[in-house]
Amino acid sequence: MMSIAALVVLAGIIVGALGSHALRAVLDATQLHALETAVQYQLVNGLGLFGIGLLARSQADAWLPRIALLLLAGVLCFSGGIYIMLAGAPGALGLVTPLGGVLMISAWALLAWRLHKISLMTRG
Repeated sequence: MMSIAALVVLAGIIVGALGSHALRAVLDATQLHALETAVQYQLVNGLGLFGIGLLARSQADAWLPRIALLLLAGVLCFSGGIYIMLAGAPGALGLVTPLGGVLMISAWALLAWRLHKISLMTRG
């Protein structure tokens, strides 16, 4: 889980660097903003995925790997959807982007719930 998170962050840094340098002359301002949003969400959620991996090493909770997969799917759909749209994919493929947002929101909500449950279990 943590190695996948590291790859998600690595890819986000690479795409962000490409956007800052090579793609500035190719993309318009709206497209650059979309790219920056995709990279930002990828990086933040990649770090969150890494944190879930760390937590899973110390907590035996069957939900943590499921939440990690949900978060990863969300990043792939959200950021990936934006990336493929910017690459010229048909507009219908852009529908995966909002799905990715829903998956990320769901993952973070489930993580909050599980962290609350873990906290209650360790208290008493």
